[in-house]
Amino acid sequence: MKYFLPLLFSALLCTCGRAPSPASSASETTSQETPSAYEDLSAEEFAEKIGAPNVILLDVRTPSETARGVIDGALEIDYRSPDFATQLQELDPTKTYLVYCASGGRSGKTCKMMDELGFDKAYNLVGGYSAWVR
Repeated sequence: MKYFLPLLFSALLCTCGRAPSPASSASETTSQETPSAYEDLSAEEFAEKIGAPNVILLDVRTPSETARGVIDGALEIDYRSPDFATQLQELDPTKTYLVYCASGGRSGKTCKMMDELGFDKAYNLVGGYSAWVR
């Protein structure tokens, strides 16, 4: 304990007036970032993953949007629902999720939320259901 305070004081003196160089700052940031648990996929790549073990298809469109068509087997959770975050937290984070919306915006945000919640893997359909039906 008697060496702790002098050591702490020395460390503070050594670092206080020194700004990190841009090169060291960038490399430190890169090495500290954790890889994202989600990726963007094209409709073709997305289709290849459907039906794989432990994969859940997640549609985050509104009921009026899903009434116009869905990808068979999708779990529907309305992104605009007041309890959307709660419903998302109730999902199994160890599963892999294929997430889509109408054009890819809400599903991208959903994948980011899933990443922040600690989900293992989520894939966003770039272009959403619109890209799927093309």
